[in-house]
Amino acid sequence: MPMGVALRDARARLFAAAERVLMRDGARGLTSRAVTEEAGVAKGVLHRHFADFDDFLAGLVRDRIARFGAEIDELTGAAGSATLVSNLAEALTRIFTPANLGLVGIVIARDGLRSRLRATTPQGIPILAEASAGLAAYLDAERRVGRVTADTDARTLAMTLIGTGHMLFAGELGARAPILSSLLGCARRWSCIWSSPAKVALTYVSSHRVFCAAFRLELILFG
Repeated sequence: MPMGVALRDARARLFAAAERVLMRDGARGLTSRAVTEEAGVAKGVLHRHFADFDDFLAGLVRDRIARFGAEIDELTGAAGSATLVSNLAEALTRIFTPANLGLVGIVIARDGLRSRLRATTPQGIPILAEASAGLAAYLDAERRVGRVTADTDARTLAMTLIGTGHMLFAGELGARAPILSSLLGCARRWSCIWSSPAKVALTYVSSHRVFCAAFRLELILFG
């Protein structure tokens, strides 16, 4: 097998194992030993491909960013289709997965990891910063096709969505129900009146508690 293929396969196997450990055991359980045991490889395999565990985590974070970034790019290319609420629902569901939320917590807690990620995320919190930029690009695309008015501040809107989503759902890991599917399903039901300006209250309902999200999207829509 070519060396490049072997390297990609090893990285993908280790990243998938790390995500399983994170989902099952939380951030405290995510160690190099736990990852290699979960992947079914020798302990030295991780350190053969990564300088240290922070280097591995940086690669994992960048891999997650690339994955949801590609999905948001596809959404941006399809601006003008479906509805704004359903498109944002899809994007936020891709962003606020339990694995991504767990990785954001790890990034915040590990100084060395944040330092390594500054090369690719010079400002803001990795994952959240890229998610905000992606949503802003989508809203800009909707503005260009006339579904959002020209004076809408897409960047601030995107930051509001991402910041509020993180505040509400940080710490939702493991076997809990998919929180954003519930949240954004409610968004479709609660966005019953599109006026000018339209106020969309995104409401999250779980079996334990009810959140009225602070996302009041001031999207001034045409027609």
